[in-house]
Amino acid sequence: MTTVDAPQPSAAASGNAASDRFALDKGGFDDVKDTPKERVDTLAREVLGAVHEIIHRHQVTYPEYNALKAWLIKVGHDGEWPLFLDVWVEHALEEVTTAHRKGNKGTIEGPYYVPNAPELGPDATMPMRDDEPGDKLVWEGTITSLDGTPLAGKLEVWHADDDGLYSQYAPGLPVWNLRGTVSTAEDGKFRVTTIKPKPYMIPTDGACGQLIAAAGWHAWRPAHVHFKVSAPGHELVTGQLYFPGDPHNADDVASAVKPELMLDPKLQPDGSYTVTYNFVLDPVEG
Repeated sequence: MTTVDAPQPSAAASGNAASDRFALDKGGFDDVKDTPKERVDTLAREVLGAVHEIIHRHQVTYPEYNALKAWLIKVGHDGEWPLFLDVWVEHALEEVTTAHRKGNKGTIEGPYYVPNAPELGPDATMPMRDDEPGDKLVWEGTITSLDGTPLAGKLEVWHADDDGLYSQYAPGLPVWNLRGTVSTAEDGKFRVTTIKPKPYMIPTDGACGQLIAAAGWHAWRPAHVHFKVSAPGHELVTGQLYFPGDPHNADDVASAVKPELMLDPKLQPDGSYTVTYNFVLDPVEG
């Protein structure tokens, strides 16, 4: 599915880039500095308690424990904590934090988001190379509130290229390739011209790949388009849109696919695809 001659990023290179980006963009401990000690105590004890219970239930041996220690050290050395957490943990957190929403459902952000992508206006063509491979995709939609009122909002879009590679995380790609910010007018309408991305494997030459091989799992993510949608006075929606017929929609390594995030692309006579997908945002409570 990916071409053999595309320059593939190493796990350590993409992992460390994701770690650096996370440290730069996310608040980390500052965001939870006022968390009561009682909550920290509860969460830490229950996580450790779950680990202890697994050790007792499965009679874990010292060689297995030492293998775990070595693997955890390698995850950090390879910079793959963002990849590990976003692939195998984030989907559960996203489900908990957005369960109250009546508007659009989201899914995981993933490790390859970059803020401040170029502003493209409401009728946008994503930054791409002159000879960008892949089938043309034209996406139209509207951003509204729950009551149907159009919103002047912002849609951030990013996705992998035809080789399954992300700009700023793989060698040889222009900095903002297939990354852009679409700002809508008062009518809430937008139009994005881009290419249809391909499925790809997460990096397998590092610690996460070691786990996948040892457990007999696969490393595939279905083709998807990432988005962040926001408007004043409304909750941010982060997610990914998927394509019907992808062989890994049902067993995505990141467990991020939801039926309501599935697109319905229409093949046009010129070989391009068109799709309509709208966003309905929940007002911020209070």
